[in-house]
Amino acid sequence: MPIHEEKRLLPYTPKQMFDLVAAVEDYPKFLPWCIESHIHQRNDEMITADLVIGFKVFSESFTSEVALDHPRLIEVKYTKGPMRYLNNRWEFIPADNDQCLIDFYVDFEFRSLLLQRMIGVVFKDAVHRMVDSFENRAQEIYA
Repeated sequence: MPIHEEKRLLPYTPKQMFDLVAAVEDYPKFLPWCIESHIHQRNDEMITADLVIGFKVFSESFTSEVALDHPRLIEVKYTKGPMRYLNNRWEFIPADNDQCLIDFYVDFEFRSLLLQRMIGVVFKDAVHRMVDSFENRAQEIYA
């Protein structure tokens, strides 16, 4: 039910941003609430991974298939866990001067009404913080 779409122009190439978002194994190093990441399968076109997300007393694991269309698009297909659905897309659009316009989209719904209500209260703030974390990670790695 919560939907968020955001565009940001960043001073990095689409390849750099694609590589950063595709490095799912690094998410626990910088992404808020991401406790663990387990890669089950990886090739040039697809990653299958589990993420464990935690906040205070709550901890949930979910499995996704991440489709990689290098270096322009990453689409996340939810396969197992506490959600009814998850639609997530990162598009990396070349801009002038080796910059990248990121078009980020996420839409999801938890099965649990309690979890859905809890995330609903902080959703916009949480998603902005998450996108900020990717931007900060890019600055840390590429600047």
